[in-house]
Amino acid sequence: MAVIETNRDEPQGPKPLSVAFVRDAWYVASIGTELKSKILSTRLFGQPIVLFRGADNRPVALLDRCPHRNAPLSEGKLVEGQLQCGYHGWRFDSQGACVHVPGLCSEDYRRNQNATRFATYEQDGFIWIYGNPSVADPAPPESIACCDAKNYMTRRATYDVEATLHAVAENILDVPHTAYLHGGLFRKQGGETPIDVVVRRMADRVEAEFIGEKRPAGIVGRILAPGSGDVIHVDRFILPSWAQVEYQLGESYHMMGTNLLTPLDARTTRVFACFSLKSRIPAWLLWPFFRIVAKRIIKQDIRILKLQSETIELFGGEQFTSTEVDVLGLQIWQLLKQAQRGETQVSREPSERRFQMLV
Repeated sequence: MAVIETNRDEPQGPKPLSVAFVRDAWYVASIGTELKSKILSTRLFGQPIVLFRGADNRPVALLDRCPHRNAPLSEGKLVEGQLQCGYHGWRFDSQGACVHVPGLCSEDYRRNQNATRFATYEQDGFIWIYGNPSVADPAPPESIACCDAKNYMTRRATYDVEATLHAVAENILDVPHTAYLHGGLFRKQGGETPIDVVVRRMADRVEAEFIGEKRPAGIVGRILAPGSGDVIHVDRFILPSWAQVEYQLGESYHMMGTNLLTPLDARTTRVFACFSLKSRIPAWLLWPFFRIVAKRIIKQDIRILKLQSETIELFGGEQFTSTEVDVLGLQIWQLLKQAQRGETQVSREPSERRFQMLV
């Protein structure tokens, strides 16, 4: 097996974190049901954001800073679908425009009294915000495959990870670690079955198809997919931050796990998971078991990624060496860097690479 010294295409020695912020893109800010009549605060790229529903019940996202005296708008309250600052009572509508200043006789409000607004969109049970506030009306985000589709059970969850977006995406789409970090739950150690791996790179995504893989030997595989036979397994990363895992076993079993990653800041990533399952076993019977096992797996991933981040900080930066079984990590990083430079619209013919690995 060939060993590839990547170091993210940089010289040897510790280097800064693999952080690339793609601002001209949609990110999930909240699960839709969590944003009702209350105010939520979040972050994106380290910027504080306040979320609320306007008078028309549509989601609104503003920079969480009152332009008057820099108080956090998230400490205010909603008044007739408008956000009122808790410090001096300035009020802002769904466009971020200042519409009321208590004690001011004139209503001649100036533009610099407005709050910075981010475009929002509600789709697939999530509240999305556009990372570049200077873009007023961007095209809607891509729909999530299988989400709330007929004959599918869909569940949503969220959790935070102390790691870069790149590290979290690579972890979700990494096959080898599942036999060790999650041993017995998903795969077993010492896999000796050769399978073919086909990596396809496109302009805005990269995917790996694992051909000849049997049903995972761990508890998850035996319960969720009790039949035997080959599995169709595809892992994919989609710009700006989707990590998607797809399994299919025959016509009766199909699982699509789409993880939407939001960079709260350079070192913290919030994962919004959308899990859709079709199975010959009633989904409502499977869900309680899956939830227990998924929580354990997620807890293990959160812990190892935190330890990885702490080790990187201890040594003063990243230093990687990789082999070809680290299938998507470098490809994800290249896509993120290209998107950060604004190169995602550059036409790229799909490329394909094949090799074998043991599972």
